[in-house]
Amino acid sequence: MSRPNALGEYLRARRELTDPVDAGLPVVGVRRTPGLRREEVATLAGISADYYLRLEQGRDRNPSPQVLQALARVLRLDATATEHLLSLTTARPAASRRPRRETVPTGIRQLLDVINLPAFVESRTFEVLAANRLAGAVSPNIRPGVNRLRSIFLDPAEQDLYPDWEQAVRGVVAGFRASVGSDVDDPRIIQLVGELSLASDTFRRLWARHDVTALAGGTLRLRHPRAGLLELRREKLPLSDSGGQILAVYHAEPGSQSARALAALASPEAMETPRASAADA
Repeated sequence: MSRPNALGEYLRARRELTDPVDAGLPVVGVRRTPGLRREEVATLAGISADYYLRLEQGRDRNPSPQVLQALARVLRLDATATEHLLSLTTARPAASRRPRRETVPTGIRQLLDVINLPAFVESRTFEVLAANRLAGAVSPNIRPGVNRLRSIFLDPAEQDLYPDWEQAVRGVVAGFRASVGSDVDDPRIIQLVGELSLASDTFRRLWARHDVTALAGGTLRLRHPRAGLLELRREKLPLSDSGGQILAVYHAEPGSQSARALAALASPEAMETPRASAADA
């Protein structure tokens, strides 16, 4: 069985997405393939075409940081994508794999129960590990044991929450790619990516792009069935010494309609349906 060629796959995907004009090359006539040619990337990066071919084919998996930085410049990678490119040359030993069952720190579970905002903890594979009741009121899929990547691609009710679904899933896939890094050969990730690739043409297309986006805060628009349109901020806070766990918190601008809608969702009347607390997750 051949070894995964994460570096080569990433270089090839980004090369095919790089416009020759953006790379400073004149375009004459009709180009039969999208993006840059291999020899063009090699020339612009100052390396031989044969050496670049070996990188794409996986016959050389340990280029110097200087070569990778040159390739990142040619492929117009931002800081996050460049860091991802550099990480693909460092193999993670099998002994360092995280266990299947992850534990959320006790203090974070207590925080989820007392914070009056939708909040949850997810693993580096986007599985919800713990969530408070208000997070579940925003989306029933924000509950322990549910993988957010799977729900946003396979659950029609979850898709209906996003008025800008196409844009949202593009960011989710790019964030997932950044989260798993070079661990694409992890059996859990292989299974999840395989399942989604078979079930969703959109996921398969986005995964093939190899886009990488930093796991950071941003804006979120949701079309809630009871609260209406919610315009929220999403904060993603890494938990130290947790194996890549992220604390996610949703909040709205104080005094806004979305803030009032969140407060209504948190009211006793709206929360009367019993739901397991974060501490029970």
